Amino acid sequence: MTTLTQAATDSATMLRRNLRHALRYPSLTLAGMMVPILILLLFVGVFGNALGAGVGGAAKGDYINYVAPGIILMAIASGCMATSVAICTDMTEGIVDRFRTMAISRSSLLTGHVVGSMIQTLISTAGVIAVAVAMGFRTRGGVLDWLAAIGLMLLLTFALTWVAVALGLLAKNPEGASNSPMVIQFLPFLGSTIVPPESMPAGVRWFAEYQPFTPIIETVRGLLLTTPDGRDVMLSLAWCSGLALGGYVYSKVLFNRKAPR
Repeated sequence: MTTLTQAATDSATMLRRNLRHALRYPSLTLAGMMVPILILLLFVGVFGNALGAGVGGAAKGDYINYVAPGIILMAIASGCMATSVAICTDMTEGIVDRFRTMAISRSSLLTGHVVGSMIQTLISTAGVIAVAVAMGFRTRGGVLDWLAAIGLMLLLTFALTWVAVALGLLAKNPEGASNSPMVIQFLPFLGSTIVPPESMPAGVRWFAEYQPFTPIIETVRGLLLTTPDGRDVMLSLAWCSGLALGGYVYSKVLFNRKAPR
């Protein structure tokens, strides 16, 4: 068996392990879906008319088209962050020491967590999209637009999952791992999800315009509703690629430092 084949086989084994854990403890997956759904219900069902009037004079039915893309990305951020707790639990409860005594690929543990988290996150995101559609979310994008939006969401999911792995490896215990990703989970909320950045106070507007989620939200919104801005597309790809590369490299460094062979 070649090294690559063994790594793929071991990663598949770790993936099955993580998916079984997810089925046994579904609360983290449900939490990643329920928080964005509650925010969607609150800001569309309760504040939709008032906020819609401030976003180009849109009615509630039109406001959901504005807000839904950002909340869908919030579901991705919330779902990925559960990986921090899972990876920190493995690192602190001794299972990694046991794996070290076995003839398995060293990278398979992280790979299994990443792929498993992506599957769970995409399921949660699909649930949020279904609720948004049930509440009146309608798009004007064609098949190619949807494929491009899904591709960007997959890239964002991959990037944030590696960031979550790094945060989990940095945390000293699962409790700390559950708190550290909170800022990332609500970054979409502080971007252009609820209202346009130009309607915000100066300092908040500056942060909203230059944080990573705003161009990603605008790109997804453009693909599904109108036409995406080329600058937002390039910024989105750059942010996702940078976060993925940085999270991957830092995770490997931390994992090798904490679990040397």
